[in-house]
Amino acid sequence: MEDFEKIIVNDIVVETVNLVRSTYKEAGDLKKILENDIEKGYQKIIIDLGECDFIDSTFLGVLVYSLKKIASIGGEVKIVKSDSILKTLMARLGTLDIFNVYNTVEEAVQSFEYNEISNHYIGKSYNY
Repeated sequence: MEDFEKIIVNDIVVETVNLVRSTYKEAGDLKKILENDIEKGYQKIIIDLGECDFIDSTFLGVLVYSLKKIASIGGEVKIVKSDSILKTLMARLGTLDIFNVYNTVEEAVQSFEYNEISNHYIGKSYNY
């Protein structure tokens, strides 16, 4: 099994991290992968950390960097977490407010689809 796997669902990229411990050793690889996704024009990225029990500050920094980079072009990064990652993120950041965090990839994908439906109807008037 590869450390990182990519699937594409419609216009959403799902990057799965298949590591129990995600550290500075793998952070550079993830950064390159995410930069490549953004350069290819993807604006909807889900990072699945469901298999991770631990992430270090360098790996977390890549997540924050990617979030800022994609937000600057109007995109969004969503995180799928495991319970142990939730504890790590809370300890490192003190809050998860900067990330959109989901329990499953399916929930994260559905949240993108819900946002598209909501945005489609915002600002439009309909006569009945």
